[in-house]
Amino acid sequence: MESADTHPVAPERLTLSEAASAIQAGRLTSEQLVQACLGRISERDSAVGAWANLNPHEALALAREKDQQSAQGPLHGVPIGIKDVIDTAGMTTRFGSPIFDDHIPTLDATCVNKLRQAGAIIMGKTVTTEFATYHPGSTANPLNLNHTPGGSSSGSAAGVADFQVHAALGTQTAGSVIRPASFCGVVGFKASRDRYCTKGVLDTSPHLDTLGVFVRSVDDAILLDSVLSEAEKLETDDELEMKSAAQPVVGICQSPQWLEATDEMKDCLNTATTCLEREDVTIKFVKLPALYDQLCGAQELIHAREAADCLGAMVDENIAQVSEALIAFVALGRSFSEAQYQQALELQRQCCSHFDDAINGCDVVLTPSAPGTAPAGLEATGSPVFARIWTALGVPCMSIPVAAGASGLPLGLQLVGRFNQDKQLLRMARKILPLISAWDVPQASANVSSTTNASKQC
Repeated sequence: MESADTHPVAPERLTLSEAASAIQAGRLTSEQLVQACLGRISERDSAVGAWANLNPHEALALAREKDQQSAQGPLHGVPIGIKDVIDTAGMTTRFGSPIFDDHIPTLDATCVNKLRQAGAIIMGKTVTTEFATYHPGSTANPLNLNHTPGGSSSGSAAGVADFQVHAALGTQTAGSVIRPASFCGVVGFKASRDRYCTKGVLDTSPHLDTLGVFVRSVDDAILLDSVLSEAEKLETDDELEMKSAAQPVVGICQSPQWLEATDEMKDCLNTATTCLEREDVTIKFVKLPALYDQLCGAQELIHAREAADCLGAMVDENIAQVSEALIAFVALGRSFSEAQYQQALELQRQCCSHFDDAINGCDVVLTPSAPGTAPAGLEATGSPVFARIWTALGVPCMSIPVAAGASGLPLGLQLVGRFNQDKQLLRMARKILPLISAWDVPQASANVSSTTNASKQC
């Protein structure tokens, strides 16, 4: 709990791993930790808007119960936020829509149950865009309230970035973990598709929907992966440690969307490449085969078509209570023929089956997380273009904050691994992040006075 200069770290600013260790070692109580987070929320969230549903009295009561028990899991007594498209028993789950203002699930989603079994305290529900699509919620970027936090997992990213909670669950169908993690300057990890069970999570696109987490360190992501994973152990920890001990082969991939990157994002990737080369890391420059040039468009088609299938009837029945953006998205999905849909799915299957060959022996791929820093304005959530193809491939991805742009907002780079090689990616990230994160990455301030605007006052 102490930094290098011996000053104690405020409980809310600990990483998830540090907080869990401090509780288990008796240096911190769960009540103290939850109270610190609630204090931060009280000071900041009227401006940031990360929470859709919060029950401080219940969270504190659970924390006191945890403090009377011996540690029963790796997350004992640590508060975690849950994106408001994931079922929580006895807690309102609105999916970012007034249609579900009174919807209270009777069962937890599998992922929430796993967190509870590991000892976590469910702090509340974090803001999402409308049905995890493109109409923004109420959240602002905690690093500059005039800028978007990204979507659709906006509240989860902002809550972790603003030290209101130590970790939060999100979902990704296009770029909804990687992009907001990059915009808010936190670590975002999207697991391989189906590594984390999605029972009890809103369906928007069965061929794309994936769970992910927002945390403050790679070790935090490793800890949550050990709790949430449904995968069989494909490799022993000893085998993984041996692989991690060797110097990784890192593929530098501009991706087919490179022209959409800002100059400072291009410079960020180039500088990170130079940093790796100086550390004698083996670098390969990866150009994906031409087949992958069409994958971004295929992902967009699959997403729209399957969202229309999943959400269309509900939209038709509640047309006055949904946004124009969602109505248009459903209409777009319905405009695609069955033949177009099947063609997109076939392209997805082909690209998935050839991916290991396409990255030419690299252990991980390094590529932009987003076009640049978080755009100004809260009317949109920014482009997911640099996450779409990796989501379509179903491979594990991690956004890591590595630099600050000219605006003072963070730039994130994305590490991409092979399908179902999540553990290896996580361990490689632990090695690579210190080598490329050579710049000061901005963090949320202790107060909001320097970043508030007329429409977002405390």
